[in-house]
Amino acid sequence: MEEIRADLHGVRIGAAICGSFCTFRDAFAAVQRLKELGAEIIPIMSFNAASLSTRFGEAEENVRILESIAGRSVINTIEDAEPIGPKKMTDIMLLPNCTGNTLAKLAMSITDTPVTMAVKSHLRGGRPVLINVATNDALAGTAKNIGALMNLKHYYFVPLRQDDPDKKPASVVGDFGRIPDAVLSALNEVQIQPVFCS
Repeated sequence: MEEIRADLHGVRIGAAICGSFCTFRDAFAAVQRLKELGAEIIPIMSFNAASLSTRFGEAEENVRILESIAGRSVINTIEDAEPIGPKKMTDIMLLPNCTGNTLAKLAMSITDTPVTMAVKSHLRGGRPVLINVATNDALAGTAKNIGALMNLKHYYFVPLRQDDPDKKPASVVGDFGRIPDAVLSALNEVQIQPVFCS
């Protein structure tokens, strides 16, 4: 498929990082690309994403990287995420590495992290939410939540693929390289196709 040449100048993108730590590097690179395409980035991190150090990086460094890309402080509390909708801070909310945990919460309208609050607040204005899945059980326990969100208005998905069918047959990761295309499609209220890719 021919790549959409996305011009995102002036588009305000909420970049909500979840706790899929092994995908942080790809998620940050995707957000950096959106910035290069002219988007304004409003950085958000879940409690775990902002506070846990893992073998994939130190928490403080991860926060610093996202803030450096965005040029502003990370929103990492529920109370700071709540005004996103009322103040119309974002045109689109992107979850560039959405975990199964966050998918389940969104499917059940649970609001108990900065990311889920950011999505809920953003949705009150009828604006699009773009999900890039990153979970080891997308084709198992999380499948029902992906299906539920695909059936809800204003939710869109970055094309999905199995990242290691032999060793992790239920694991799915979105195509980070397609995020700019998917942002443009979602802003036009269109689900980018195909949803599943090889």
